[in-house]
Amino acid sequence: MSLIQAALPPALHYPAYRAYWLGTLASVSGFQIVRFGQFWLMFELTGSTLNLGYVGLAQAIPGILFNLFGGVFADKVDQRRLIMATQLLTASLIFLLATLTLLDLVRAWNLLLLAFLAAAVNAFDEPARQSLYPHLIDRKAMTSAVAMNAAIWQSNRIVAPAVAGFIIAVADTEAAFYTAGVGFLTMAAVIYGLRIPPFTRGAHGNPVQDMLEGLGFIRKNSIFSFLIGMTFFNSFFGLAYITLMPVFAVEILEVGSKGQGLLMSVGGAGALMATMWLSSRSSTRYKGFLIIGGAVLFGIFLIAFALTSQWIGSYFLALVLMFGVGLFNSAYNISVQSSLQMMVPDAIRGRVMGFYSMTYSISPLGALQAGVLANLIGTPIAIAIGGLAVVGFAVGPATVNSKLRNLGTTLREMESGEPTSVPSRQPSR
Repeated sequence: MSLIQAALPPALHYPAYRAYWLGTLASVSGFQIVRFGQFWLMFELTGSTLNLGYVGLAQAIPGILFNLFGGVFADKVDQRRLIMATQLLTASLIFLLATLTLLDLVRAWNLLLLAFLAAAVNAFDEPARQSLYPHLIDRKAMTSAVAMNAAIWQSNRIVAPAVAGFIIAVADTEAAFYTAGVGFLTMAAVIYGLRIPPFTRGAHGNPVQDMLEGLGFIRKNSIFSFLIGMTFFNSFFGLAYITLMPVFAVEILEVGSKGQGLLMSVGGAGALMATMWLSSRSSTRYKGFLIIGGAVLFGIFLIAFALTSQWIGSYFLALVLMFGVGLFNSAYNISVQSSLQMMVPDAIRGRVMGFYSMTYSISPLGALQAGVLANLIGTPIAIAIGGLAVVGFAVGPATVNSKLRNLGTTLREMESGEPTSVPSRQPSR
C-alpha cells in the first residue's frame, strides 16, 4: 500500500467507493448551489420573505410524502439505474429552470413547481444512494464511509453558498443553475461506470405492501425503532435552534448577523471535527456511547447554550457551547446512520433507509413548532425543551430495554464480522 493510500480514510481505500464519493461530491455541490439559487431568485422575483418560506416548504414536503415509496423502489429495482435516472431527471429540471431564467420567463409559481418536482425526484434518489454505497465497502469501513458522506454535506454548507454567490455576482443566476446541473450529470456518469456485486432484493409485492413490510420490520425491531426515533427527535426538536438563531444573535446576545455567522461557523467546525475523526476510524469501540452519550451531551449543550445565553449573556460562552452542540450532534448522528447500515438486511435496506431519510424532511415542521412555542414561552425555554426532548428519548428507552443497553456490544460484534453478501469486495493495495 502506498503512503498516499495509507493516509486515506479507510473507506477511500476501496476504488468503487472513491468514485462514488467523488460523484456524490459533485452532486451535493450542485444541490447546494441550486438551493441557494432558488432562494435568491425567489427574493429577486417577489421581494417577499413569505415566498422564501414557500420555497422551503416546496423542498421539504416531497421528502415527507415520497421517501417511503422511494425506499420501496430502492429495494425493488436496480439501484444504479434508479440513481442514474434520478440524477438525469434532476439535471433536466435544473437546466429547464436555468433556461427559463436566462430567457426572463421564470415566475414564482414555476420556480416553486420545479423546486417541488426536484425534491420529489430526490425522495427516490436518496434511499437508492443510501442502499448502494454499503455494497462498495466492507462492513468494517462503514463508519468511515458514513462520516465521509457527512463530510461532503457539512463542507458544502460552507463552501457551496460562497461559490453560488460568486457565480451569481459574476455571471447571473442562470449560470449558477447550469453549473449545478453539471454536478448531477457528473454523478450519473460515475454511477454508470460502477459495477455492483449481486445481492438479494426483498421488495416483490405492490408498493404499499412493500412499504408496510418495511414499517413492520422497524416496528418489530426495537433497536431500529430506537435509532430512527433518535433521528426524528433530533430533526424535529434538536435542530430547531438553527431557525431561531437570529433571535439569540440580535435580541439576546446582541451580536448581530456577523455574530450569528460566527456562532454557526463554530458549530460547523465542531461537527466537522467529529466527522473527520470518525472518517479515520476503521472501527469504533465506543459506538454505544457515541450514540446514547452523544445524544445526551448534544441535548445538554443545547440546553446550556439556550439558558446561559439568556441568564448570563456571555458571547464567548455561547461560542464554546455551540462548538459542543455541533461536535456531539455530528458524532451521534453519524454513529446512528453507520449502525443502521451495518445491521439492516440488504433485502430491506432501501425501505429502512428511506424511512430514516424521511425524518430529516420534518425539520421545517420542527422549526414551526419551536417558533410557536417560542412565541408563547420565550425562545431560550423553547430551545431548552427541544434539547430536553432529545435527552429524554436517548435515556428513556435505553433504561428499560436490555437490547438498547447492550447496543455497543451488539455493534462491536457486527463491526468485527465480515459481510456474507459481498465476500469479494477487497480494498485496493
